[in-house]
Amino acid sequence: MFISKFQFINNLAEILTVYIYSNTSMTTLSVALTGNPNTGKSTIFNELTGVRQKIGNWPGVTVDKKMGYVRHKDRAISVVDLPGTYSITARSPEEQIVIDYLLQEHPDIVVDVVDASNIERNLFLTVQLLEKRIPILIVLNMMDEANRRGIKLSSNKLSRLIGMPVVETVGRKSNSIKKLLGIFTTTVMSNYHNTDFVEEHIQKVEAIDAMALTDEEKEAKKIELRYAFIDEIIPQIVDFSGVASVTTTEKIDRVLANGFLALPILLLLLYSVFELTFTWIGQPVADFLDFAINGWFSSQVDIFLGNVGVAPWLHSLIVNGIIAGVGSVLTFVPLIFTLFFCLSFLDGTGYMARVAFIMDPIMRRAGLTGKGIMPLIMGFGCGVPAIMGARALDSEKDRMISILVTPFLTCGAKLPIMALFAAIFFPNNASNVVFSMYIIGIVVAILMAKVLNVTTFKDKKATFLLELPPYRFPDMKTVFLETWDKGKGYLVKAGTIIFAMSVLIWLMSNYNLHGSTDEMSQSFLAFLGATIAPFFTWLGFPTWEAGAAVITGIVAKEAVISTMGILYNVTNLSDDTIAAAHQMLLSLGGSFTALSALSFMVFTQLYSPCVTALGTIKKETGKWKWVAFAFSYTTFVAWFISLLVYQVGSLLGY
Repeated sequence: MFISKFQFINNLAEILTVYIYSNTSMTTLSVALTGNPNTGKSTIFNELTGVRQKIGNWPGVTVDKKMGYVRHKDRAISVVDLPGTYSITARSPEEQIVIDYLLQEHPDIVVDVVDASNIERNLFLTVQLLEKRIPILIVLNMMDEANRRGIKLSSNKLSRLIGMPVVETVGRKSNSIKKLLGIFTTTVMSNYHNTDFVEEHIQKVEAIDAMALTDEEKEAKKIELRYAFIDEIIPQIVDFSGVASVTTTEKIDRVLANGFLALPILLLLLYSVFELTFTWIGQPVADFLDFAINGWFSSQVDIFLGNVGVAPWLHSLIVNGIIAGVGSVLTFVPLIFTLFFCLSFLDGTGYMARVAFIMDPIMRRAGLTGKGIMPLIMGFGCGVPAIMGARALDSEKDRMISILVTPFLTCGAKLPIMALFAAIFFPNNASNVVFSMYIIGIVVAILMAKVLNVTTFKDKKATFLLELPPYRFPDMKTVFLETWDKGKGYLVKAGTIIFAMSVLIWLMSNYNLHGSTDEMSQSFLAFLGATIAPFFTWLGFPTWEAGAAVITGIVAKEAVISTMGILYNVTNLSDDTIAAAHQMLLSLGGSFTALSALSFMVFTQLYSPCVTALGTIKKETGKWKWVAFAFSYTTFVAWFISLLVYQVGSLLGY
């Protein structure tokens, strides 16, 4: 009910936004932004629309769909930020989206954003658009960088050469945005047509299409023809005489992308990101929210409900179900926002492309490309942003493999389980045991990436097209908007799932077929725990308490420890105190041995993602079958490896 209400409100807000920006005597002007990645296209979009944006997914794919609205001189303008792409040959979801949208939706103005400092490479997409006879407004963006590099461009010559309007901009400058808005509202694109120079090129392309060649051979000839066409254009519009022999970016890359220093520098930067997220900023704010919501606010509501005489069941539902559920989401928000901010900032500098370049040789051995490293790194913090981060990967195969192996990694929610069990059963080697859990997660993720690469996704070829953009200070408005968009997505989508499941777990742990119960051992949760307990017989922990903890761990991995604390009647449980460890040892001693505890740790390390992560998988893949697959295959892998640990350990006499 909560989710449906939220969806209704969200849809209503979108309808009102469209109405407000289109309710004029004139029709809404539709503008589509296209261009290569790293051309400043998203910066222009953010400067044009600000917070008047709606972020979603294109139908059937996980690629971002960005739409925004702006008004200029009493004219309503809708802006679509199409996915960045290097071509429109429809070989990737991004390319298919761009060409389908342009040919089927027929926007009033198609804006081709070109990086003026890298114009030769950018013109490849421009030429393809001209071949489709799509009237385009060419925006030579980043003119400031081109000028700094000594590149002199003539937009007038380019316009006369191809027959299309051309404008020079610096995307982050307000005067450039005002210039664009003025051009949008005064330009009629139907008045522009390809010149004879362009039409001659198109006739050559059409001649290739008529040849008796394979599609691959035709495409190879057309690529060669396009670059030859670009080689004719460049000398007429660009003067490179003032360009320095070695750029600042090349000087920086001699250090940051150096074969010897690159990996240590990467590890140092990532360590700094996680320190900033989980130690310096994110975690302190999260701790404050945890105290404010789960401590002060929860206690105040608890006292208030007790004073007004609310029914005990409703009292418990509000305090232990709703507040605890929503609070568990809100306390994660600072971590998510801080992590997304850091990664968006690094991406804006141009460094993230270098990370993919550095890691590509290593990642290819696991069946992924270099870009696949970033979602996996994020998985050590939380699986949700890691799964969401997979949308940045180029191919659908890489996205899916990354999404499906990320849950094996040791996220922050699993760490309390590992730390407590290691302290109890392996007090002399606790740190080594916890470290081994991280290693197990990494090894299994790599192995399963390889398995998925040669089985489920064996027919899907992975391509790795990598551009190393120049280093620059990121546009902070874009960084903040990207952080907000991604963080809001986590808060809204994942938060509603946690809310609903927390209430469900409360019901399961407080009720049975006869109504409410004060004995958790008689609850639905205990019944379910006892039902699945036989599956863990060969794993060494066939108790209903362990089964119940596994079930609640699907809701949130942190719940494994709190559930065991309740079920084994351990009070004031604290995973960082020796006293609590001894108290838990006395309680768990009859149910676990050191070997079965290790088996339990391995199982909880590897089995099903939490419901928040499962919900994110549904959001990213758009299909329930991948949610079911992720749950099933990770749980089977966890069961099998845990079985090996326990049975081999038993044979060795442990």
